[in-house]
Amino acid sequence: MAFEPAFLATILPELILLTTGCAVLVMDLYLNDEQRVWNHNLSILGLAATLGCVGLVGSGEVTFAFSDTLVRDPFGDLLKGIILILTILTFVYSRDYMRERGLWVGEYHVLILFATLGMLIMVSAHSFLTLYLGLELLALCLYPLVALDRDSKPGAEAAMKYFVLGALGSGMLLYGISMLYGATGSFDFTEVAQVVTAEGMENKILVFGLVFVLIGVAFKFGAVPFHMWLPDVYQGAPMPVVLFLSSAPKIAAFAMATRILIDSLGALQADWGEILIILSVLSMGLGNLVAIAQTNIKRMLAYSTISHVGFIFLGLLAGTSEGYAAAMFYTVVYSLMAAGAFGVLAIISVKGVEIENLDDLKGLNDRDAWLAAMLALMMFSMAGVPPAVGFFAKLLVLDAVVSIGLTWLAVVAVVFSIIGAFYYLRVVKFIYFDKPAQESPLRLAGDARIAISVNGLAVLFLGIFPASLLGICNAAFAG
Repeated sequence: MAFEPAFLATILPELILLTTGCAVLVMDLYLNDEQRVWNHNLSILGLAATLGCVGLVGSGEVTFAFSDTLVRDPFGDLLKGIILILTILTFVYSRDYMRERGLWVGEYHVLILFATLGMLIMVSAHSFLTLYLGLELLALCLYPLVALDRDSKPGAEAAMKYFVLGALGSGMLLYGISMLYGATGSFDFTEVAQVVTAEGMENKILVFGLVFVLIGVAFKFGAVPFHMWLPDVYQGAPMPVVLFLSSAPKIAAFAMATRILIDSLGALQADWGEILIILSVLSMGLGNLVAIAQTNIKRMLAYSTISHVGFIFLGLLAGTSEGYAAAMFYTVVYSLMAAGAFGVLAIISVKGVEIENLDDLKGLNDRDAWLAAMLALMMFSMAGVPPAVGFFAKLLVLDAVVSIGLTWLAVVAVVFSIIGAFYYLRVVKFIYFDKPAQESPLRLAGDARIAISVNGLAVLFLGIFPASLLGICNAAFAG
């Protein structure tokens, strides 16, 4: 009986979110178009309750559930909280956009809620089996979200590409997991780590399993050369779906990489670290160089995402607790920056106007100075310009690789970061120095303006006071 409170504390956030998703699914059957706001309100209320529960049960103590296949720990609590905040922001930013296009339906809310549930399961996973179940729940919700606009041919094409390539990536990951199971006889991360520590690279099945698992992780991140799906999906999907896809799932992907590479395969760090060096350089190089040539804002930010994945890998490949904390810090702040950038684009895509190309941003400052400032802040932060938090995030991962003697890698990262600054500053130039195609001022709901303000100020606050988040990231990897 003494185990019951710990068991409940471990699974309570997921239970609340599951209940919310089921309630929205059933309630939508009885709502007409004018009453869809109840789906929106109940979804945000359920996410807020889940977020409060994560904070309430997050005592710092590690607890397990379901025969040690789920774990609750400080690492998971932070990532769950960020995922839930990003999902709430997604709903707030997307309301007017989806309503004007006839996409503000129950399926949209339900799919995002269950995708979020899948991410929480991934973060809490203490077994390869649980991790894969959470990953598939996430993926199977994202595929129809990309194709939510049934009249959009690019959306249908993007969803099909995502489905086919996503199935390939999941298959690679599952094949790697099966090989690790064959080599170790267990799905449990702790038990796998014990066998890996004892046998190491002498077990060739472990080697093959490691390679296939890394391919699966790289695909879910969108790292080169497994990035093929990312630009097409970003371009074809509705803006709020891209907003969601670019932020919260990156947190879940980082959790998956951490649980697999550090918790279970940490003894092979010298081996998978070398592979991550290659993936990191390729991602930073191709992402930044190809982004320069893009005229579509979604595709430009897609290649920007690829380059940021390269920076996240810099922290992971360092193999130190400081490096892991830096990678976690970078992932969290990148997700906030991506949510803010796509949030502004979703807010200004009003009255049937779709913000697709860079030219569509011309003169945004003349139409709404505050939204222009928020988008410019996100661009400066992604480029790594102080005092925005993107500068400190880059500094942390660069310090991590320099501390292990990979100074050349840090130099390469700085060079590509300077190259990447061009296309971010180009967006700022369009916002402030070009004349708008239409002079009409933008009108947006009060909650969206408050949300984008909080999002932007968080990016600025974390840049000035980074220790507030960095301390939590360091504590997650302490010991």
